[in-house]
Amino acid sequence: MPGPTEVRAFHAQRIAEFRANGGKLGAPLADIPLLILTTIGARSGQARSTPVTYSTDGDRLVIIAANGGATTHPDWYHNLVAHPEVTVEVGTETFQAQAAVATEPERTRLFNQHAARRPNFVEFQRQTARQLPVIVLERVGSRV
Repeated sequence: MPGPTEVRAFHAQRIAEFRANGGKLGAPLADIPLLILTTIGARSGQARSTPVTYSTDGDRLVIIAANGGATTHPDWYHNLVAHPEVTVEVGTETFQAQAAVATEPERTRLFNQHAARRPNFVEFQRQTARQLPVIVLERVGSRV
């Protein structure tokens, strides 16, 4: 498993590619729905951006704090719990959103719906004892 430095470098490359190409990535990630999630650091107060796969539920975007099946939640999850107002980039659009951690029974419904499109999330859940948080992003305000 790559270390934090390698993961940050990989994410920085994907973010740069995403922004340079109108929200699209090349192979092998071209067919994966991806957004850029910008949170405010829970401790640092600094803006932090990370690429995250997503699915939709009506007008809402759904992301899962899988962290590749690691035993800990990804940093962005802790950030959005502390500061649920986030910025989302999807395609060429950028907007503010309110993040909310889904609770049961909605959490299971959204997880299953997401995993039906992205089966690797079932494997991520198998790899860890923690329940993978499901987060709903709802657009707020006007477009940026």
